[in-house]
Amino acid sequence: MSSPFMQDTSKQYDAVVDTCKSLFIKKMGDYGSAWRILRLPSLTDQIFIKAQRIRSLQQNDVRKVDEGEVSEFIGIINYCIMALIQLEKGVVEQPDMSTVEATKLYEEKVSVTKRLMEDKNHDYGEAWRDMRVSSLTDLILQKLLRVKQIEDNKGKTIVSEGIDANYQDMINYAIFAMIHLNEDKS
Repeated sequence: MSSPFMQDTSKQYDAVVDTCKSLFIKKMGDYGSAWRILRLPSLTDQIFIKAQRIRSLQQNDVRKVDEGEVSEFIGIINYCIMALIQLEKGVVEQPDMSTVEATKLYEEKVSVTKRLMEDKNHDYGEAWRDMRVSSLTDLILQKLLRVKQIEDNKGKTIVSEGIDANYQDMINYAIFAMIHLNEDKS
């Protein structure tokens, strides 16, 4: 039996995913699947830029661009899902995916990632709820540095989990951060 807190987490998780997926679908309408040409290191670098910007926003009092952390966390989530799709489908030379197909793959990747979160949440007792958003940001950056190292090693690891697990963890950390930010607003 899941705790009431875990039920809240599941609903909050789904609400964050709905926001992210909605933007993903709108961008598919604007740009099609142009992202399908991106190689994994390019996606990793896009995620890194977003995570670095969040860290800067968290450390700096002055902001020159009027966008907050939420839009950057949404970007991290969506780019990580794109990376998981690229891992499965491979990189293409021309956009090749309809919005319907991309959305189906998006939902599949989220479903697997949410199951991972639920399993870890069960084992860790929702420890993330006591973490700061800045710590979640640092964990995302650490995962990115790990992914970059794995990419530099041509995907080979000796004892570590693969790139896909790191992208899934980043999605979950970003969703946790957004849940915290949403709770802080209310």
